[in-house]
Amino acid sequence: MTSLHDSGIGASRAPSRTHGIRRVRGLVGTGILATLAAMASTTLVAALARALGVDFRVPEGGETIPLPGIAVMTGILSLVGVGLAAALLRWSARPAERFTWTAVSLTAVSLLPPLLVGAATTVTLVLLHLVAAAVMIPTLARSLRTQAG
Repeated sequence: MTSLHDSGIGASRAPSRTHGIRRVRGLVGTGILATLAAMASTTLVAALARALGVDFRVPEGGETIPLPGIAVMTGILSLVGVGLAAALLRWSARPAERFTWTAVSLTAVSLLPPLLVGAATTVTLVLLHLVAAAVMIPTLARSLRTQAG
């Protein structure tokens, strides 16, 4: 009669699960730092644009997008990217490649709504999307390569 310990089933599973949790934690930690950097970067660029006269006015309703709103939306969507990266780390054989392609595609799609806004605001909003992507995508892709390897 064999037990779980004799067959190696229980022993081989525990280290792999612990290792997987450490990899995801490492990625999430890096992702949170990158999120904070992306929030700071986009808010700084938006503040500079506002100082140069960009009003960030939404066409319908005429409300102005506040700087904290830009930071919050950058944070939320960056954390969605961290979640996507974590899922790919867990379930993909090539997480860095899959993440990069998916994130670049989603960034391209995210550029469509700013094109519906006025000229100076459009250029600035597109720039803000690209700033956030420039911080998040390479950082998470590099972390995925490190954690997966």
